[in-house]
Order: sequence, then C-alpha cells, then structure tokens
Amino acid sequence: MSAIDLPRRVFLLSEDRELARTLDGLWPVEGQIAGPVVSVFARGRSALEEIFEQPPDLLLVDGRLADLPFTEVVALVKGENVYRQLPVVACLTPAAAAALDPAAVEIDDFLLLPIEPAVARARLELTMSRAARSLDANPLSRLPGNTSIISRIQNLIDLRQDFALAYVDLDHFKSFNDAYGFARGDEVLLMTARILANTVRDLGAALSFVGHVGGDDFVCIVPVELAEKACLRIIDSFDRIVPSFYDPADAVRGGLRSTDRQGQLREFPLMAVSIAVVFNLGGSLTHFGQVSAIAAGLKKKAKEKVKSSYVLDRRREGNGQPA
Repeated sequence: MSAIDLPRRVFLLSEDRELARTLDGLWPVEGQIAGPVVSVFARGRSALEEIFEQPPDLLLVDGRLADLPFTEVVALVKGENVYRQLPVVACLTPAAAAALDPAAVEIDDFLLLPIEPAVARARLELTMSRAARSLDANPLSRLPGNTSIISRIQNLIDLRQDFALAYVDLDHFKSFNDAYGFARGDEVLLMTARILANTVRDLGAALSFVGHVGGDDFVCIVPVELAEKACLRIIDSFDRIVPSFYDPADAVRGGLRSTDRQGQLREFPLMAVSIAVVFNLGGSLTHFGQVSAIAAGLKKKAKEKVKSSYVLDRRREGNGQPA
C-alpha cells in the first residue's frame, strides 16, 4: 500500500465517551471506501508524544480537557514549526465558543457541543481538504503543487477523459537569476504564474487547471481543441512582458552577459518559454508516468529553438504514435 492509499488518521483528545462514539460514527464504511481511523485520548499530555511521533491528519481537542487547557495543547502543537500545518479543531460549548479569542488561539475551526453529526462531518472534511491544499500549494505562486497535479492528471486518465497537458518551463532562467538575484527571479516566476492562470481562465473551459511543479516548471490542463490557442497566447504574453524584467541596456541588447559555471563570460539571450503538450485521446494514456516520459522528449525538441516555442504530440488510441 502506498502512502497516498493509507487511511486518514484523526486524533480526538477528550474524556467524553459519547463524543468519541459520535465522532467514530461520522464515517461509516461506504462501499469499499473506509473513513478515517479515529484514535481517542482521554488526557492531553498522554496524546502529545503520539502527536509528535506520528502526527495525524486532523486533531480534535475537547475544550473541557481535565489535565491541560485546550489552548495549551493547541499552543504546544502549533508552536512546533514542523507541525504548524496540522489542522486543529476545538470542540467547545456554546459559552466557551462565545468567549473564544481567535487571535489568541491558533485553531483552524471549532465545533459546538453537542455536535450535530452531518454538520460536523462536512466541516471536518472541509478542514482536512483545506489543510491538504495549503500544504501542497507552491509557497511562491500559491498554485497547486505536485500532489494536486499528479492527482488531477491521474483522475482524468482514470476517467478516460480527453485532455491536453502542457508542461511549461523557462529557458535561460538560471542565467537571469545568477545575474540579477533571486528576488528578481521570483518576480519572473510570479509573472509566469499570472500569465498561465489568466490565459487558462480567459479560455473559459471547465476542464482547465494550472499547477506549479517547482522552480520554473509549470503545468496547464486544457481541452484538446484549445491547446494550441493556449500555447500561442502564453508565448505572446510572455515575450511581450519579459524584456521589462531586464535592465534597459540588456533589454535593448536582447540578452545579458554572465559568467557560466566554468567562470567564462558568456552571452545569454532573453528568457523564453518552452511548452510541451501531451494529449490524452480516447484513453490512450493509462498512468501519470507515461505523461512525464512523453513530455520529457517533447521538451527537448521545444528547447532546441532559441525563441519561445511549443511542441504538440497527439497520441492516438491504440497505436501511441505522434500525429
């Protein structure tokens, strides 16, 4: 079983047995899908070591804990930088909720006692989903990261959905970063993220998706029939904007002079964008790994050109050959 297939784990810190039974019954087995595994701790102190040793996917803390104020438990968990992303939900009486100071207690949500099962399940699922998205998001662009990208692509493959997946990366970005520094490099990455997001949004397709693999690597998912239009728009926007990130003399020259890894002074052209587009047509793809392998070869072709370019590769059902 892979890590992605492991059941989610929920810790409840409470001595209220009725609350524990209610929580455990929120996720009945539905078909072959099991809900989270719920572990109950009657004392906050006894749970902390387990939390830090094997952090759960969600922590619920009863505001009526006898041995520790729930606020102290929350502070101990959220005070550890490694565990700050762990979603924490407090179970509070109406009076405790009314007296709660959100600025003083770093919880992600709260439930009113006694909990209403349908509402509690929905809010806890939303809390876990929100935490997963936040953890996966690229810290610079805030676009979905690798986990979301792989999940989205594999889901479309499993549904045998036709789609076009564009791998987008920047040429000569390293030379720009070396010459101007990381801060200006980050500005270029943010500009690229905005171009991709705006282009895909303007196409108005329900299937669309934009993700940030990391560094200067991005992906876009669009309907097959809009792939080429998306590439043309991305290249046009990028090529019009990118000269403004260079010093005026470098922009006029059409590139910059920078020292390479061997210490040699070299001329580098202005940054360009390379796009490799993989198509899933008629269920021709069966796994995310195929997409990566095809894209790797296409990116080499796209990067053979000095200027911004794109390469399309349509894999037909049954033969897997480029169109």
